[in-house]
Amino acid sequence: MADQTPLDRFRAALTATARAVAQEPELDVAWTSDEPSEAGTTVRVPMPGRNLERGPVAAARGVADGFALKQRFHDPQRHRRSRPAEPVAAAAYDAVEQVRWEALGGNAMSGMRKNLAAALDRRLMTDPIVRAENAQDVPIATALALLLRERLTGERTPPAASEGVELRREQIVAAIGDDLDRLADTMADQAEFQQQALTLLEHLELIAREPEPDETDEGGDEPEGEDSEEQDQDTAEPEQDDMRAEDQPGEGEDGDNGEGDGDDDGDGEADAEADDSEGSEDGMLPVRPNRPWSELPDDFDYKAYTTDFDEVVAAHDLCDEEELNRLRAYLDAQLKGLQGVVTRLANRLQRRLMAQQNRSWDFDQEEGMLDAARLARVVTMPGHALSYKVERDVAFKDTVVTLLIDNSGSMRGRPISIAAISADVLARTLERCGVKTEILGFTTRAWKGGQSREQWLSNGKPATPGRLNDLRHVVYKQADEPWRRARRNLGLMMREGLLKENIDGEALLWAHSRLLMRHEDRRILMVISDGAPVDDSTLSVNSGGYLEMHLRKVIDWIENKSPVQLVAIGIGHDVTRYYRRAVTIMDAEQLGGTMIEQLAGLFEGDG
Repeated sequence: MADQTPLDRFRAALTATARAVAQEPELDVAWTSDEPSEAGTTVRVPMPGRNLERGPVAAARGVADGFALKQRFHDPQRHRRSRPAEPVAAAAYDAVEQVRWEALGGNAMSGMRKNLAAALDRRLMTDPIVRAENAQDVPIATALALLLRERLTGERTPPAASEGVELRREQIVAAIGDDLDRLADTMADQAEFQQQALTLLEHLELIAREPEPDETDEGGDEPEGEDSEEQDQDTAEPEQDDMRAEDQPGEGEDGDNGEGDGDDDGDGEADAEADDSEGSEDGMLPVRPNRPWSELPDDFDYKAYTTDFDEVVAAHDLCDEEELNRLRAYLDAQLKGLQGVVTRLANRLQRRLMAQQNRSWDFDQEEGMLDAARLARVVTMPGHALSYKVERDVAFKDTVVTLLIDNSGSMRGRPISIAAISADVLARTLERCGVKTEILGFTTRAWKGGQSREQWLSNGKPATPGRLNDLRHVVYKQADEPWRRARRNLGLMMREGLLKENIDGEALLWAHSRLLMRHEDRRILMVISDGAPVDDSTLSVNSGGYLEMHLRKVIDWIENKSPVQLVAIGIGHDVTRYYRRAVTIMDAEQLGGTMIEQLAGLFEGDG
């Protein structure tokens, strides 16, 4: 159509090509400023910018190609049935499967191969392999996937990751022998490929497979064992025939589609839908338990296996300036729809705070300034002495507020957008009232364990290791930093690749310690979360409720022994069982008003 922009026409072409590759007429392509993802028949690919520069366009095409190939060549239910439970093994299993479906398309079409390579370059930008200085820093899943890609496609490892791959190559090749050749021989058949992949993981000592049963329980919903696997192959035979190499996309479909499975190593698996979360990065969204609480054991002792890989990082250090500007623009676009409501609430808070800071009067005094409201009394009752007022000094406590925002994967979408918007408006409002505001976020550097877990594995898996993931604490705005200087940083919350798992207890201690170093008379810590702390790597090797028990202990100490005032807002989950002063909201849209009401209550209290 004549009124379409070049960006609109590009998306239309991308959608048409993706549908052709996926053989799915309902497939739709949408833009995102976050990490690529898919939900049902909708795939979200990175917007290449209105100028349609060559690099971002190729990456968008590659991401769309990857998602389309996944829909065509990947059976998620079959994948789930054989997927290992151990997180490191699961990540490697997901990664090699992604290489398989991308190789099926890339080997058939040279244009698609280039697009997929561009999408891979984009994924690797945020992968630890590009920063690795020794073998322990290299994620085994990424290195294995890149070695398999070399074997299946003949493509060299991208320069950014080549040094990291070399750090692991000798170790991997020595362990797996000719497993890569066997994977290449079975790449057109997902069931056979998965069996070979599990064998490879055994050789890497990432899993120890139990002998498969001879017979299958006929009444089971999820058949297991060799017989059931054969049955799966029989049922899927027509589909597998369609997936053979000779049925690859035709020449007219050279990758003008725009997606790609890729973002992080598992992002291809990352479905927004819960039942397709095979372990890709975005698919690893934590499950938020909301179990009833029991008493804290007297002998409970919390520890971290290692803190060597934890980081406290400024938001602007996590992505380049161009991306930060783009994410902030996206947040501003979200802000437009809520500007009126949140701003009215902010103005109400400002009026309440300013009223406390304005001068106050004592009336009906025998001396002082003549009270204009009592002029009639002066005329009618000249002998009445109580017609004066005296100004009284009101001490408004010097105040600092810290907003600690849960940056876990379960906050993705509307909750994290509302949290960022509310923090933005609240920081501006409090700054106008002379109240310092600090905005912090907490998550982990990796899904289901990171370098901490790899170190634990290499040390022989000692029992009860304690916290077993790498913390990432993000400083979006420092208390003494003007809002205008920090406003761009809040856009980082829109970056989905940031949102992983959450260890609330240590995040509270970190934010609390920063407040204790402040000189203000009143210090307020507001926590915004959507449930209990979750980190699969920690919970899988420690006692049940390990992270919740630590959170309970930290909250009890702050509420009873600290000068810091603590308040919490739970989004969709009841946090009142943790925090003495807390409120739960069921809709993220309520967050802005709830934050303001809670703060106003604290300001107006004696606190």
